[in-house]
Amino acid sequence: MTTIRFEDWEKKQLRDPEFQAAAREQEPAYQIARLRILRGLTQSQLAKLAGTQQPSIARLESGKTDPDLPFLRQLANALDARVEIRILSNKKTSAKLNAKPHTLRNRSELKPRKKVAA
Repeated sequence: MTTIRFEDWEKKQLRDPEFQAAAREQEPAYQIARLRILRGLTQSQLAKLAGTQQPSIARLESGKTDPDLPFLRQLANALDARVEIRILSNKKTSAKLNAKPHTLRNRSELKPRKKVAA
């Protein structure tokens, strides 16, 4: 039986556009599974470190459930990792808007503008 390192398998998989799309769809689950494997942990070991049960890890990694932020933080802490949340514009939307980036001069620009009666 041939053994392949996870890093080598992942490198090969990331060249496949279908794999990339699936990984993006399941981003949190993929990253948790990736870090767990790289740390040499089983699902049961991760569950114990995170204070949860193995089926919760299995459901997350299989994509059967969408994790909430506190659960992701719990797992990230157990994996000595951090959670980052990014909200990105869709490429199609960005192209349609074709807007120049706006630099905020002060915090008051963050406040919603009052509607003026017509």
